[in-house]
Amino acid sequence: MPHLRLETNLPRDQIPKEFPMELLQVFAKTLGKPEELSVVTIVPDQIMGHGTNEEPYGQATLMSIGKLGEEENIIHSKVLSDKIAQLGISPTNLLITFNDMRSLLMLELEDSVL
Repeated sequence: MPHLRLETNLPRDQIPKEFPMELLQVFAKTLGKPEELSVVTIVPDQIMGHGTNEEPYGQATLMSIGKLGEEENIIHSKVLSDKIAQLGISPTNLLITFNDMRSLLMLELEDSVL
């Protein structure tokens, strides 16, 4: 189940009610995964220190089994940062971490066999 978690210092009232579902559609599409199996979590009101300004900031963690890699992540970053920019978070103030859960699952399987 692909999961995108966005933590931001934006107040909750600045995130439109429909935004999580809109982001979910963009997220699922860029990964080529079904929307019904994808999850987006937005965590507003975070106290965050970053850089030297007080502009809106976000850090996102994207987890997926496959569909990630150097070239794919560049595309995912562009697509997601363009959508998240609608909240007023500049792409230069957005950090996205990619976690391919396939390698984690393989590690768990290997550990359970040993």
